[in-house]
Amino acid sequence: MAFEVCAKLLENLSQVVVGKRECLELLLVAVLGDGHVLLEDVPGLGKTLMAKALARTIGGTFMRVQCTPDLLPSEVTGFNVYNQQTAQFQLQPGPVMTNVLLADEINRAIPRTQSSLLESMEERQVTIDGKTLALPSPFIVIATQNPIDLEGTYPLPEAQLDRFLLKLQPGYPERDEEVAILERFQDADPLAALSNVTTPAELIELQRARRQIAVSPAVRQYMVDLVRATRSHGALRYGASPRAGLALMRASQALAALRGRKFVLPDDVKQLIRPVLSHRLIIADQERLRGTLVEHVADEVVTSTPVPLS
Repeated sequence: MAFEVCAKLLENLSQVVVGKRECLELLLVAVLGDGHVLLEDVPGLGKTLMAKALARTIGGTFMRVQCTPDLLPSEVTGFNVYNQQTAQFQLQPGPVMTNVLLADEINRAIPRTQSSLLESMEERQVTIDGKTLALPSPFIVIATQNPIDLEGTYPLPEAQLDRFLLKLQPGYPERDEEVAILERFQDADPLAALSNVTTPAELIELQRARRQIAVSPAVRQYMVDLVRATRSHGALRYGASPRAGLALMRASQALAALRGRKFVLPDDVKQLIRPVLSHRLIIADQERLRGTLVEHVADEVVTSTPVPLS
């Protein structure tokens, strides 16, 4: 399938979300890369709106889980209920049985509930009472967390953070964008009128086509050099794993596709270092006390790693 559809997906999302072009582009990178997204920023910046608009744009189903400390794992994955009329157990599917799952304020759920998403995110399946059920395809988890209000929260463990393809921070809109938001939502909700551009089946074909985007040996070596450079950086306690390298390659292929190319450039890789690696790197304790940001370390890795000429 032609990747002209990608441009239409981006334009469709822009009908609802004002500005944030780069953030929307990266959101589609995660979709084409068959990955999940962690949105971290203060409340009120349109994180939920992005998730709902994405579900409508791809013609898929949408479910939302409001994560709280009393949320049980079975309330996410589903559970069996005994039906007295049939004398049999009947499956009550959880909200994971959808195409786009919004896990709102995921860091407010207890670790046990957070870990219930691990199998869903990695294997695209859930196990309920010993029975394994496949999730709908495509399956995309968009999780949000507030980095400011940390009271009563449970930080995501590294193993779960590693399952997110990208970590995005939308940020505040510009002044003219904020005026446009008021204008756009003054008379009606543009989300209600948003139509789909593609279907889940067509999106799966796009994801398969993304795998055919060419990655030259030089660019592959560049990706590996970037990942390995994080392991020897003095400000980091732990660097990126080989899974991070695979994520970087998938995301780079998706970004090239969004830009209408059939091959990956080093510039694609450099643009994705922050969103792909920042949540996978662990700052050393002394550097954290000094106020060193992991994003700045990622930038240093890019600056210090030679870029291939071809």
